[in-house]
Amino acid sequence: MSAPQMISMGCRLNIAESEKLRQNLAASNIDGDNLIIVNSCAVTNEAVRQTRQAIRRAKKDNPEKNIIVTGCAAQVDPSMFAAMPETSAVVGNIDKYDPANFKLGLHSNRPDIRVSDIMRITETAPHMVSAFADRSRAFVEIQNGCDHRCTFCIIPFGRGNSRSVPAGLIVEQVQALVDKGFQEVVLTGVDVTSYGPDLPGAPTLGQLIERILKHVPQLPRLRLSSLDGIEIDERMFELLTGETRLMPHVHLSLQSGDNMILKRMKRRHSREQAIALVERLKARRPEIAVGADIIAGFPTEDDAMFANSLALIEQCDIVHGHIFSYSPKQGTPAARMPQLEGDVIKRRAKLLRNAVAGRARNWRRTLIGTRQNVLAEMSGDTGYAANFARVTFDAPASRGQIVPVDITGMQDKQLIGRVAA
Repeated sequence: MSAPQMISMGCRLNIAESEKLRQNLAASNIDGDNLIIVNSCAVTNEAVRQTRQAIRRAKKDNPEKNIIVTGCAAQVDPSMFAAMPETSAVVGNIDKYDPANFKLGLHSNRPDIRVSDIMRITETAPHMVSAFADRSRAFVEIQNGCDHRCTFCIIPFGRGNSRSVPAGLIVEQVQALVDKGFQEVVLTGVDVTSYGPDLPGAPTLGQLIERILKHVPQLPRLRLSSLDGIEIDERMFELLTGETRLMPHVHLSLQSGDNMILKRMKRRHSREQAIALVERLKARRPEIAVGADIIAGFPTEDDAMFANSLALIEQCDIVHGHIFSYSPKQGTPAARMPQLEGDVIKRRAKLLRNAVAGRARNWRRTLIGTRQNVLAEMSGDTGYAANFARVTFDAPASRGQIVPVDITGMQDKQLIGRVAA
């Protein structure tokens, strides 16, 4: 009896949850030989389209297997996936932690929909992972859900309200992963900077990080997923700029560089606050590499508003950009706003991506001649530096090993170098 095949779409949180799900099912003696589980993403219409495409491809390649769809898109619109002829069952984001929901045969003539009301969930789900298959870094979920209601975002309806994992459990999990040989752990969640207020004593993300670093001294590298800059307090700022075991890579949820658009998005920061935060971070720790999420073509965005987003890439020195073409999600306030033409959105997204690519290219050039500690990936001769620059080097290394590499040049979107003697 083998574990089911997992297809994980979207974010790092989905990666972590797919691994936990795989282990849960294996421990519960669920027969995975004839099962493919698709962990879906709902962040954009394109993500949903890609999920549906993955389902069709999986069925075409494995016609004898049953396909169960779970994840955010399945939670938000279960009937759409149940209507697909390739689908055997649809399981909600909370329901996926009950192995019984992955047993087939309750209805032979139609797909089962096993989706609970996620907005009723208040307790912390057991999103802990004991090992990772085929990955050089481990992802630990510290928080799930979101209490904010950005006008473009459907994710709170796929994930529910914010709820945090107790710090003690997280520390135990990180220690267990280090004991298994992992050199880098990534803390993930839907809104990681909102960690803690629902727990006794209301710990903050900064306090959690301090606790991990103190109690797991053998952990060389701790990395964070996307942060909401407005929630970076002084304690967190000091850690980001002064703690060498916390990677110099800050990914910010910016979304726009225009104040009016930010207001219409119901974001809680201004462009001035975003720029000031990056200036402070880099003044204290110049090697920090900044990443950001930016949406192109939000409703009502005119040329001047878009120009502010384009300028933000330089003003915030964004070298790791996640550029999203806006797509209206049914049920969100932004979907009822005046929409832009598709070709305008596409053109603006391309301009943003080109601007990030140019900024990243110039940044990589500045790294030539430096020494970077690189976490080797599966191929054994490529991996990521602490600043998340991708590096290829000249000698094979074991997966998950941290290798000192002298950077000698760059090729395409990655650096090249020699392993230091």
